[in-house]
Amino acid sequence: MPSSKPLMTQSSGPTPTSVESALRTLETESSGINALAAALRGPLGEAFAKAVDLIRNAKGRVIVTGLGKSGHMARKIAATLASTGTPAFFVHTAEAAHGDLGMITTDDVIMALSWSGEQPEMKTLVNYSARFAIPMIAVTSNAASSLGQAADIVIELPKAREACPHNLAPTTSTLMQAAIGDAIAIALLEGRGFTALEFAHFHPGGKLGAMLKFVRDYMRTGAEIPVKPLGTKMSDAIMEMSAKGLGCVCIVNDSNEAVGIITDGDLRRHMQKPDLLTVSVDDIMTRQPKTVPPSMLASEMIEVLNTRKITTLVVTEADKVVGIVHLHDLLRAGVA
Repeated sequence: MPSSKPLMTQSSGPTPTSVESALRTLETESSGINALAAALRGPLGEAFAKAVDLIRNAKGRVIVTGLGKSGHMARKIAATLASTGTPAFFVHTAEAAHGDLGMITTDDVIMALSWSGEQPEMKTLVNYSARFAIPMIAVTSNAASSLGQAADIVIELPKAREACPHNLAPTTSTLMQAAIGDAIAIALLEGRGFTALEFAHFHPGGKLGAMLKFVRDYMRTGAEIPVKPLGTKMSDAIMEMSAKGLGCVCIVNDSNEAVGIITDGDLRRHMQKPDLLTVSVDDIMTRQPKTVPPSMLASEMIEVLNTRKITTLVVTEADKVVGIVHLHDLLRAGVA
């Protein structure tokens, strides 16, 4: 039988060459982001603000375009814009001349990414933009380039060294393009007052979609709720707790309002009581249990569970118990 050994072990020896390389890459790329932030505090800030205003006031969509690595970043930026409430899609620069220009309307705004600003393939889009008076934002490192001169607004990214030791492979530059795209998307999101509920409309799938559902989508209701009235003997409460399998029982008054909760932890703390099975739940329960409304977002519910270090929440509406949520249900649903 082969022995089971960890893939990596902690060592106090010299730093591996690959790690030194990774650190150099991150340091170089972070210097590019720092330069971008500094530029935004200066002259670049005015162009950035104009670009955001132009997109916000556009009747149509944002057409993000690029070629090569800039094309990959353009596709990512379009996806980020669309998912945060700004209608956008990607048009490949080279494909534009082969029919994809038909995707662009006079109500749209074109955002063109080109580090050099001198890609020959961009000429078709530049000419189309000029012919139909479609505003164009250039994201480039060279405002004096043909793309920069043709654009209505130029977001000139500061020149920065690539992480590639030959200063050739797009690394720092593409990171800066992605960062400025994120900055534009978030500025638009915040300016529009885009809410988490609106965000949920565009993200119904995956863990993110699960986090953007509501407490009512995960709570147990009706006969599944472990509940007993005030004055119940602990023996009956324990039977209810065992039958419902949630490790707790909610205690309610005559108006079905949650006045207490008994958990496995409460049982352990009172296990030494010789008369535990015959005493009233009133003497054992934790009073004023934490409750949440069914309209609360699942992401907020998780925060409550984590902050209070509990596994169960009672769900109430108009002060009446309508459900209960357990951490295990959230884990099975992929929320937690």
